[in-house]
Amino acid sequence: MFGHLTQRTHHFLSDLELATFFLLQWRLTTTDIREQFPLDRELTRQISQRLGVKHPSQYDIDRYMSSDFVVDTKEIGRSRFVIQVKTREAFKNPITLEKLSIERSYWREKEVPFFLVTENQVPPTVFENINVLYSHIEDDSDQEELVTYFNLFFSQIQQRDSLRIVDLCIQLDTAYKHEPGESLFQIKRLLAQRYFHFDISKPFTDLRCTNLTAESLDVLQGGWCVSS
Repeated sequence: MFGHLTQRTHHFLSDLELATFFLLQWRLTTTDIREQFPLDRELTRQISQRLGVKHPSQYDIDRYMSSDFVVDTKEIGRSRFVIQVKTREAFKNPITLEKLSIERSYWREKEVPFFLVTENQVPPTVFENINVLYSHIEDDSDQEELVTYFNLFFSQIQQRDSLRIVDLCIQLDTAYKHEPGESLFQIKRLLAQRYFHFDISKPFTDLRCTNLTAESLDVLQGGWCVSS
């Protein structure tokens, strides 16, 4: 998976890790994401001895441990945090719990916040929404066209509160003689690039005009100046 934020390829071991990555990239404060981050083996050995738990090993050789995600941010007071992704089922395994205790202590000594993410924190609807919009995040191939569509949608949603967005797109394609699907493509670009905001826990196909909130003109104009 190529990350638009990091501009490099990322590798994941599960769909849950991929979903977590999507969510991390969606956050406006994220500046960098490193997956499968290796831990200092000497320190994890010391921690395992102190905790009285067995260090992960293979063929009697201590293995390097890793954290799923180390995330850098521009948040005040929390410039970095760590995430370990596990299914709820994994917590039934005593070995997994021992490894987590080492990892948690490791980051506590580094004074870096450590969080666990399970499927409870990544609702399927959120994952699906981000998956739908992800490919449009960096699509600024025609900024003037995007601004034109922003103005068009902005004027329309003020008048069509209860209309579903997908139905509005069909009407716009017909009214402006667009190719079928053109307006739907453009609203995805607008949502992905935050021209409009919406509750990401609500299915994209269920969104209605009243569910969209336009970004302020000052913010948008500032972004246009930077991009140009």
